[in-house]
Amino acid sequence: MIKIICLGKIKEKYLNDLINDYKQRISKYQKIELIELKDTNNLDEEKENIKKHLNKNEYLIALDIEGKEMDSLEFAKTIDSVFINYPTITFVIGSSFGLHEEIKKEANLRLSFSRMTYPHGLFRGILLEQIYRAFKILNNENYHK
Repeated sequence: MIKIICLGKIKEKYLNDLINDYKQRISKYQKIELIELKDTNNLDEEKENIKKHLNKNEYLIALDIEGKEMDSLEFAKTIDSVFINYPTITFVIGSSFGLHEEIKKEANLRLSFSRMTYPHGLFRGILLEQIYRAFKILNNENYHK
């Protein structure tokens, strides 16, 4: 299962359409759950809300600008190897205030898509597209170029 925990609601229809499209595509390969939590200006409060949705048997990936960067092929291989030992891969996207250090420390992997900052809704779409791309790569299906 893929689980994505993120803070804040997406208001723009076009971003919700993008997110829902990739969730549907991914669901052909793996069960997927998107958990939207209320964002606050208090990282401690956000941390506690995130922790309510984490389980010890999950592989936790914290999306972090200072994390490891990888290309799409390496990302696909990572997903493939993680599923050998874990039933669930959980991605956590922090709020505009970032992600609490404790969540980063608990993560099995801190992953960066770039040193750049993205709008939250757009980044959700980018993450979902890369997860979809990974499944296409792993299934030797035509998509990745």
